[in-house]
Amino acid sequence: MIVSETQRHLKWRAFDPLEHVLMAACGLCLLGFTLSEFADVLARLLHHPLASAQEFSTGFFIWGVFLGGAVAVRRDTNFRIGAISDTWNGLPRLIAELVKRTVMLAVSVVLTVFGYLNFLHGFGSYMTPSETPIAVLYAAIPVSGLLIGLFVIEGLICGLRNGFDTVELNDVERAIAASVAVDQPGA
Repeated sequence: MIVSETQRHLKWRAFDPLEHVLMAACGLCLLGFTLSEFADVLARLLHHPLASAQEFSTGFFIWGVFLGGAVAVRRDTNFRIGAISDTWNGLPRLIAELVKRTVMLAVSVVLTVFGYLNFLHGFGSYMTPSETPIAVLYAAIPVSGLLIGLFVIEGLICGLRNGFDTVELNDVERAIAASVAVDQPGA
């Protein structure tokens, strides 16, 4: 499944389609990067270099990295500094999660604000040979910042409502929980 079901208690189902689209976009960026690099190498071997292959590679790479960073925030696979706090419960876990997510929110604001400023300045510089404004590449930074901020806020709200403690069950625990639920009257 393309949408991650891990830590479901920290996610809204309403954002699942967005995660799906972002994962597909990351896949397309990876494919585009790979194909443009392959075409560039092949063309050079045939002594007919492609003038704009590096532009395509750079664009696919930058957009893939920044969109992938936003997806990593939603899936909580970004900062492994949280790996220590994943073993904690109660107030220490709450404090660690609040600090981690506050830092991530601050980073998203910096990405959004300064990325937008770079985007605006990017209309004064152009990529060679296509003469495309470099702002096309810089646009990935504030877009990523906005998405990261959105996903951090989602995690904060859900974590404060549902708790940050991981409620992951393995297959055996799921089977036991399902059989107990069937045996319970009124469940």
